[in-house]
Amino acid sequence: MGEVLEQFFIFVGLLVCLVHLVKWVRFSKCIFLHFWKVSPRSFLKSMGQWAVITGAGDGIGKAYSFELARQGLNVVLISRTPEKLQAIATEIEWTIGSSVKIIQADFTKDDIYEYIKEKLKDLEIGILVNNVGMLPNLLPRHFLNTPDDIQSLIHCNITSVVKMTQLILKHMESRRKGLILNISSGAALFPWPLYSTYSASKTKKRSSNSHQDELLHFKAFVCTFSKALQAEYKEKGIIIQVLTPYAVSTPMTKYLNTNMITKTAEEFVKESLNYVTIGDETCGCLAHEILASILSLIPSWAFYSSVFQKLLLTRYMDYLKQNANIT
Repeated sequence: MGEVLEQFFIFVGLLVCLVHLVKWVRFSKCIFLHFWKVSPRSFLKSMGQWAVITGAGDGIGKAYSFELARQGLNVVLISRTPEKLQAIATEIEWTIGSSVKIIQADFTKDDIYEYIKEKLKDLEIGILVNNVGMLPNLLPRHFLNTPDDIQSLIHCNITSVVKMTQLILKHMESRRKGLILNISSGAALFPWPLYSTYSASKTKKRSSNSHQDELLHFKAFVCTFSKALQAEYKEKGIIIQVLTPYAVSTPMTKYLNTNMITKTAEEFVKESLNYVTIGDETCGCLAHEILASILSLIPSWAFYSSVFQKLLLTRYMDYLKQNANIT
């Protein structure tokens, strides 16, 4: 019996070492790509002629639209505000020279996908950026104090990823090449109390005994979905990657003041495109990878403690009010 236990503990120890080794290799790749900035231009262009970006009217989506156009792709911009899309399209066409198509669609609805499918017909789509998303509240608050329109949140943060992937992945499969970037959030790495609806609609599941994580049965969606699809389609030449950035200064985050951690949308997007071949999950920039590593050391019970929730409701709320455009 003693020998069996000894072998078991040796096996567990080796497994733990292996897990940490894999994490270190991935982290080392991020460091290398951050400082040496391997250009993805030829790789991105090889995926296909067109890139499709959802939520392209502002923030990260807008930044991906410009950056992918600079990398030599034509771009399809999808958002619900045609005036913003037209302004972006005109600027891209005049300053960069790429072809641009715009599609007006409201991703809080679920009856838009046949229309989008028709508009994308006959395009050779090499890249899909599932960026559109909603943050019900920037300031932390309890579940029952969040806006009531949960169905719109689910359509925007979850249904859009599934439906857009379904529309485009089948054509990528037939061509045996393609890149799908699913933009999630650092809030997805843990179910955050006081951000329950947002983290649940963006996250991968982690055990919780907090009654505030009411929506976790929608599961851990974007991360889990992306990783499962990558396992299915990797051998068919398709890259499916989920990005989990922390603070990025955008209209959604009320233009948080930038610093070493908080990136502009342009900074984040430019760096994230260096990591498209690094694996099925990345924070998208080195600073956020370091932050994620530090946060992963915090045990689950600490996240769900009343002390942590009090910190979110006081110190973190004060930080947001001082550094974001909140009236």
